[in-house]
Amino acid sequence: MLKNLRKEEEFSEVSVAGPGFINVKLSDQSVLNSLKKEPTTKRAGQTVVIETNCPNPFKAMHIGHALNAILADTMANLLAVDGAIVHRVSYHGDVGTHVGKSMWAILREIDGDVNKLNEIPADKRNEFMSRMYVEGARAAKESPEAKAEIDELAKQSFVLDDPLYKQVYEICKSWSFDEIDSNVGRLGNVPIERRYVESETEELGKSLIKEKTPEVFTKSDGAYVFKGSKYGAFDNVFIGSHGNGLYGAHDMGLIQLKYKDYPNLDLSITVNGEEQAAYFRGVIAASELSIPALKGKLFNYATGLVKLTTGKMSSRTGEVVTIGWLFDEFKKAIENAGGEPTDDVIAGALRYQFLKVKIGGDVIFDINDAVSLTGNTGSYLQYAHARARGILAKSDKEIAFPTELFDEDKMLVRKLSEYVDVVDRAKESLEPHHICTYLFELAQEFNRYYEKNQVIGSDKEAHRVGIVAIYADILKAGLAILGIVAPDRL
Repeated sequence: MLKNLRKEEEFSEVSVAGPGFINVKLSDQSVLNSLKKEPTTKRAGQTVVIETNCPNPFKAMHIGHALNAILADTMANLLAVDGAIVHRVSYHGDVGTHVGKSMWAILREIDGDVNKLNEIPADKRNEFMSRMYVEGARAAKESPEAKAEIDELAKQSFVLDDPLYKQVYEICKSWSFDEIDSNVGRLGNVPIERRYVESETEELGKSLIKEKTPEVFTKSDGAYVFKGSKYGAFDNVFIGSHGNGLYGAHDMGLIQLKYKDYPNLDLSITVNGEEQAAYFRGVIAASELSIPALKGKLFNYATGLVKLTTGKMSSRTGEVVTIGWLFDEFKKAIENAGGEPTDDVIAGALRYQFLKVKIGGDVIFDINDAVSLTGNTGSYLQYAHARARGILAKSDKEIAFPTELFDEDKMLVRKLSEYVDVVDRAKESLEPHHICTYLFELAQEFNRYYEKNQVIGSDKEAHRVGIVAIYADILKAGLAILGIVAPDRL
């Protein structure tokens, strides 16, 4: 056996390390060849539908929405790299109590004159919508009379049979979706191909639930209940005694719409906060029992919280960090650090701050830390890529793949060779933090290499330029999976 192993060109040394153990040492050429390895595509041909954003209209899009959108978009990137046919979609609640709260305040603000909405500048609409929701939420909490009015306005969002209400509703809903699309684009997300809204799911969900009663659901005092406690969730009302579909019915309607639009569906993914994890376990269990063809194809990933010094954010009280404010603060921090605050740079810093945390972990958000050029940040990695491209630009040598390996190269090249395995691990678990950790460690390893080994002007310049080029390409590829632009200059 030893004799056969010693004949293998990929091994430079084979020796016995004790009873039952053999030490093998890879040849330099084998290590270099490993840099040409490509990631696997285990999901080749699979059809995947993933919700990459789901903020509700009539409310401000805040930092918690950004976490879910960025994480889902990056998971979509991982799925695509793994060979899947990925369909990015979104889902939004355009009916219900939150609409009633906003509409209560908006209708009072315009006092019957819809033209007053035209006086609100485009760049102030999100601020206006946020303020209206907060006023409505406060009124619902403090005044029984206002709450009764809001409940009626919430019902109106389902029927839209009042002309003034419908006109105001359509205008403000359009404003909200324009703002959501703009914000999601600024975050660096790939655009969606289909937008689903809650108002189109009601009847589909209710019809299926009634059809599957008593097989899957139980009718009790006019309400339709799913015994989720049998499936790691909780017992939940899907249709209320008043006959209206609740969240569970709407989500089951959404699942049917996705299945109709993508009949070859292999995987459907949602990303939501941990507080909704048990709810989604129930919805998934009910859906799989009702539509057996979807068994094993529905997944929900639960994120942690974005924590501030004041605690958890809540759009119900107005204590939120909006996306617009967040971008403004990043811009100031980057300018103070001497950088150019383009949207690509801001989005890179923001995305990385979320993605470097393992899914389910809480994100402790600090803007100044997130734009640091010396720590584990997106800005640091963008700078590292720009620095590597700058080194290459200074060389007049032709960039070629290295043909030999020197002792000083081995630590860096070994780290470079880990890239494909790291990506494969991230794809399998859909956990982007593996790539973040690797890229940061790789950049640190390169810095150690560069400090000790002159590139430009050395007698090994042609060789070392080849290694720098591989390093830059891997950085760029890894950042691309994270949805982060790798600039050539900063």
